[in-house]
Amino acid sequence: MLHPNVADGVHLVEDRYTNWYLLEEDGRLTIVDAGLPTSWETLQGVVARIGRRLDDIEAVVLTHGHFDHVGFAERARAQLHVPVYVHENDVPLTAHPWRYDRSQPMTKYLATQVRALPIVATYLRNRAWWPAPLREVVRFEDGVLPVPGAPRVVPTPGHTHGHCALHLADRDAVIAGDAVVTLDPYTARRGPRLVARAATVDVERNLRTLDDLVETGAGTVLVGHGEPWRGGVEEAVARARAAGSA
Repeated sequence: MLHPNVADGVHLVEDRYTNWYLLEEDGRLTIVDAGLPTSWETLQGVVARIGRRLDDIEAVVLTHGHFDHVGFAERARAQLHVPVYVHENDVPLTAHPWRYDRSQPMTKYLATQVRALPIVATYLRNRAWWPAPLREVVRFEDGVLPVPGAPRVVPTPGHTHGHCALHLADRDAVIAGDAVVTLDPYTARRGPRLVARAATVDVERNLRTLDDLVETGAGTVLVGHGEPWRGGVEEAVARARAAGSA
């Protein structure tokens, strides 16, 4: 489902419990995160709906290297001939996005979190755990990325070792990735929170680096799973800390 202009020139694609974004600047596009492998078909439709073409896409930027964010990134790189940007510390993960460190085994959640089973089933149907590994990436650490939308990197490690948010100061928004979400895919719980330990490598570090998210002062928080949060980043972080990590 396409949600155009959730912030100025930022289009949200809500695709099988996973969000990804199109940043628009002067008719040029950046994809932020790449959903699931089957999101490739979704991409072609939503680009047309906002009046653009695949040729207008100039880059893919990943907030992190988990399978449900890598999705169609390699296909975009190979077929659209665009660079894929990823933080230095998540480069190894993009080579095997289905294998990653975690604080708790996933089997615990599959056995106990019945409400999340429809999400798991949807992921299975859409080959979520089997995206193509990235064969080539552009590494970054911080600064403003040279892509349409000019997002500023906000390192927020904890969910993964190289997780980053992307601050869009001129649009009063921050794309938080999975540093904070409003839907936890592993428990189906809603409201600002951390992703469950089944997919978070270091919960305490995740909580600490939320301070850097707060410093953006963004009015709108765009998340990797769930609905946008429009109550300001400070409140989103306060609620996420109160909720903790399952």
